[in-house]
Amino acid sequence: MRKTKIAPWTEEWSKEYSREEQLLKGIFKEELVDIFHIGSTSVPAIGYAKPIIDILLVAKDIEKVDSFNKILENEGYKPKGENGIPGRRYFPKGQENRTHHLHIYQIGNENIKGHLDFKDYLITHPMEAKKYGELKVGLAKQYPENHYLYQDGKQEFVNELVKKAKKWALTRTSD
Repeated sequence: MRKTKIAPWTEEWSKEYSREEQLLKGIFKEELVDIFHIGSTSVPAIGYAKPIIDILLVAKDIEKVDSFNKILENEGYKPKGENGIPGRRYFPKGQENRTHHLHIYQIGNENIKGHLDFKDYLITHPMEAKKYGELKVGLAKQYPENHYLYQDGKQEFVNELVKKAKKWALTRTSD
């Protein structure tokens, strides 16, 4: 079972994202529409996160993404298909000691906006981000040997943040 490791936020995560972004742009070339650093490592105000870089890649055609599986495997990514989220392709990197999570959606997929709104909400509301970071630290101390209990423990808080982020995003776009 994967252990729960939480680390203080570091600028290194942005640098790691940038390196991986260049690699992925070179792989996907014409199929790539956009690419983003998402998740807790992309929000400094969170203060703490699992040291895993979450990457959101927007592709022209989700069906064509599967043709990149071999190339991604050669770079250490493991193809997991949709992995429970319809319309997504998911690739963790780093086996038990994960370093990256690559989430790929086709342009227009509603999950893209959801991920970006969540990140923007936390950046715009640093106290909410800080509370989220503190929750992560507490849960990691409580469940250091059980990643699944850690995930379960933060789910209700994350669900509330998602609701707030959606509501906040609606007020931003109605101006």
